Amino acid sequence: MAGGNQTSIFKFLLWGLSEQPEQQHILFLLFLWMYVLIVTGNLLIVLAIGTDRHLHTPMYFFLTSLSCADILFTSTTVPKALVNLQTQSRSISYAGCLTQLYFFLTFGDMDIFLLATMAYDRYVAICHPLHYMVVMSPQCCILMVTACWTLTNLVAMTHTLLIFHLSFCSEKIIPDFFCDLGPLMKVSCSDTKVNELVLLFVGGAVILIPFMLILVSYIHIVSAILQVPSAQGRRKAFSTCGSHITVVSLFFGTVIRAYLCPSSSSSSSLEKDTAAAVMYTVVTPLLNPFIYSLRNKDMQNALGRLLRGKVSFLRGH
Repeated sequence: MAGGNQTSIFKFLLWGLSEQPEQQHILFLLFLWMYVLIVTGNLLIVLAIGTDRHLHTPMYFFLTSLSCADILFTSTTVPKALVNLQTQSRSISYAGCLTQLYFFLTFGDMDIFLLATMAYDRYVAICHPLHYMVVMSPQCCILMVTACWTLTNLVAMTHTLLIFHLSFCSEKIIPDFFCDLGPLMKVSCSDTKVNELVLLFVGGAVILIPFMLILVSYIHIVSAILQVPSAQGRRKAFSTCGSHITVVSLFFGTVIRAYLCPSSSSSSSLEKDTAAAVMYTVVTPLLNPFIYSLRNKDMQNALGRLLRGKVSFLRGH
């Protein structure tokens, strides 16, 4: 069946999170609990930053964007997985699969670009503090986030259109709990060489170029911090970067494992791929609010004021 002629009647079957029926109820409760925590935690960060004028700085503007992207990223995959767990159904329509793929790639790549942007922000703040407010002006910050959204949409659209032109035969079981590029190419009966090349070069560039930029930024940051004469000053500088480094390590570690390391079609390999997918689609967005709030006194104070209903902008000063 040609990709361009496939109708809404055509459906895929998702491999799911577990083959064991007795685990479905436990997995449903676990993922529902994690999803509620992800949405609540990231929403609290957005509200805390938005309602505290002391946090209206470039660093927290990018953190707000990251929290919004995390909510949307997780909402692309987890609700459908929850429905399938609850109804014991694994089906997803052809149109639904491509739609999920497009938004998954968009918000996933947005996370990558935002983490690179946040690393650049820390680089300017620590290595060029006197020029920080000029370089990271409000207009520049908005332009950078807009550029990130534009790039992610272009990349996601490219991959989605290439998948749209593939044909899918009788074997339609996607070896994952959501529609992703690799699993979809595995169940296609078309020649996927073009898709694989685009995934290798474009997908590789989307992951590796931001990762290298982050790495270079932190080499300069560490070098600048080590030149600070005061031990307290060094600790303060490192503390502003600690949360970001932790999130980068978690996210890129699992994304590189999932997309840039080859995997076989064996059941053990599929389980490892699913575990890696759960890490970057659910666990990392779940941990982000805790990482940024527990290691940041300003965020803790803002969250405390928000939860107590004492929002700074209502005071007027």
